Amino acid sequence: MVNKLKPWHRWLLLTTIAVLGFWIYRLFDLGQLLTLESLKNSRNQLLGLYAHQPALTFSIYFAIYLIATAASFPGAVILTLAGGALFGFWLGLLVVSFASSLGALLAFLLARYFLHDAVQSRFTRTLTPINEGVKRDGVFYLMTLRLVPIFPFWLVNLVMGLTPMTATRYYITSQIGMLPGTAVFVLAGTQLAGIESVGDVLSPGLVASLVLLGVFPILAKYCVSFLKRRKIYARWPKPKSFDRNLVVIGAGAGGLVTAYIAAAVKAKVTLIEGHKMGGDCLNYGCVPSKALIRSAKVAKGLRQATQFGFKNVQGEVDFAAVMQRVHNVIKDIEPHDSVERYTDLGVDVLQGHAIITSPWHVQVTLADGSQQTLTTKNIVIAAGAMPFVPPIPGLADIGFLTSDTIWNLTELPKRLVVLGGGPIGCELAQSFARLGSIVTQVEMAPRLLVREDPEVSTQIEQSLAADGVSVLVGHEAMRVEIRDGQKTLLVTHARPNQTTYKVIAQLAEQPIEFDEILVAVGRSARVTGYGLEDLGIELTARKTIQTNAYLQTLYPNIYAVGDVAGPFQLTHTAAHQAWYAAVNALFGQFKSFKADYSVIPWTIFTDPEVARVGLSESEAKDQGIAFEVTRFELAELDRAIADGSTTGFVKVLTVPDKDKILGATIVGEHAGDLLAEYVLAMRHGLGLNKILSTIHTYPTLAEANKYAAGQWKRTHAPQRLLALLEKLHRFNRSRGCDSERNSKHGPDNPRTLDS
Repeated sequence: MVNKLKPWHRWLLLTTIAVLGFWIYRLFDLGQLLTLESLKNSRNQLLGLYAHQPALTFSIYFAIYLIATAASFPGAVILTLAGGALFGFWLGLLVVSFASSLGALLAFLLARYFLHDAVQSRFTRTLTPINEGVKRDGVFYLMTLRLVPIFPFWLVNLVMGLTPMTATRYYITSQIGMLPGTAVFVLAGTQLAGIESVGDVLSPGLVASLVLLGVFPILAKYCVSFLKRRKIYARWPKPKSFDRNLVVIGAGAGGLVTAYIAAAVKAKVTLIEGHKMGGDCLNYGCVPSKALIRSAKVAKGLRQATQFGFKNVQGEVDFAAVMQRVHNVIKDIEPHDSVERYTDLGVDVLQGHAIITSPWHVQVTLADGSQQTLTTKNIVIAAGAMPFVPPIPGLADIGFLTSDTIWNLTELPKRLVVLGGGPIGCELAQSFARLGSIVTQVEMAPRLLVREDPEVSTQIEQSLAADGVSVLVGHEAMRVEIRDGQKTLLVTHARPNQTTYKVIAQLAEQPIEFDEILVAVGRSARVTGYGLEDLGIELTARKTIQTNAYLQTLYPNIYAVGDVAGPFQLTHTAAHQAWYAAVNALFGQFKSFKADYSVIPWTIFTDPEVARVGLSESEAKDQGIAFEVTRFELAELDRAIADGSTTGFVKVLTVPDKDKILGATIVGEHAGDLLAEYVLAMRHGLGLNKILSTIHTYPTLAEANKYAAGQWKRTHAPQRLLALLEKLHRFNRSRGCDSERNSKHGPDNPRTLDS
């Protein structure tokens, strides 16, 4: 019920409770009552009351203790001593233990319902690692805090209520953790006459003992972890010394950056690559696809030349030359990722096949067939991913292309089928259609780009259709066969579940003839062929290598980064993870860092581009996160109008009534470049007001970000203040003549001209 209250209603109710509690505290002068002197003076009366009415006394005491703890009143120590003085040790321990734990639970729940949402939304980035720590080790931390009486228990109650810890765990841990300290004070209460101050209860030796007891859960956790590591490594003989500080398997983005960082800090590092330096991004992914997209965009531009004032512009696509340009671009970038460059940087580069034979040994089979075994303190796996090929009957027999092999084409396919409606499928379908292929794109889900908002999917589907792509969403590929000498894909119009996208109904088969078929339904991590199975390194449900927050695998000295680890298959995310893996591997004995995925941007390089960082509108709704949407259409932007690229929009999600950015989606020309401003803002906690106050060059596409911020500002303009200003300006206009006549330096005063 409380969660349904509006924020200001919640704060009003909390303030009312606080004021009422303070009034009760002052009215009954609890500050004087809950003192050691007052307790000692009233001890005989309390004992007399308990002797005549034990049940009533017991109930009143329990209720007072419960309310005082729940309301975070000071005086819990005195109440605990009173329990020992009144009821003796065992009964006093029983009542105080349960009353204090239940009161703590109530205080915890009050903090959770009144403060949790506001604090979590306001300090999301700061609290994310704390929340993760509490989910993982919260019981250990709470037990330590409970066992050491020097921590204010009322503060522990309130702070833990702001975390994700469940109420059940909190209560059980508090019940157990507070028991030793409670026993000490209850026992002291049985000897109340001999106590002159609270300090008499907590002697230095007793405090030290309780502190050691409090540290015990943490020590136990690390001892368990140590023993677990010893068990994991038990069957592997450890070398007495190591040839290298680090061995990196895979020379894609993740591996290259890991090796670069290790060499920069003067570590002995070996980089092993079994195929091509630069990995998938340089040779099969980012680089060749963007080169192809550029050529395809020029081809469309030539066809649209009349819109820009040109006549008789002709352009015939030489597909072989287009593909040659793609390979030339790869060659131009190759030196950045070459063996020579990394050797000059201090990296030992080996080109061969690596197998991890133990947590400290890597066997390398070189191109000439020779083998060598490396000993290393740490290993980083950056083996990347490969195209996933679904088990469609007949597909392997007829032959197919993937995003790895399509670059071997020298002739433009007359009819091309693209399986998959994700980023790769959309980018390549559009490019080949612009270059002249008759393209049919088949996607089983009800829309393209299912990770994005539906309006984004609609925009891209319309753009692809405008370029000649026949988009078949909600269709499932059933089999491939030869019909009348023609390669044919049989699809059914599938009706998928809107949540899982699994097919729940199918209609009649539809044949699609093709010359080439491109399989672009996703990529799977390379997790076989280099020893993971023998080491027993676990995989996730998505068949990526299981890692912890520090990117460590089952073996703490073996790390995984990039596509092989997930959760993102993005070149820049692999490079981002590489920093954490390199630093943790080389300096983890001093300080380790958890990989931070709080602000990860990505771009889909269709035309228009789709770029996003943070939450989409659909994700925010699914997660129950409150948000506001601000939208700016590129059709209103001067530069977009001048360029003839008015398709698209900027959409920003913010915290309700605040300019804090939760996410941004941009659809349009150079959306990936425009997104950088929002990535910077989210990374460093800057809001839309900061973007609005930043000068943007006119006329540029980047002004779209400023105008989106301006749109938010107009929506949140202080209407009451503006109404008052309107009255002020109206008043000033009504007395303009008098003010000029009476002004010392007005128009009628000749000294105005002299000045």
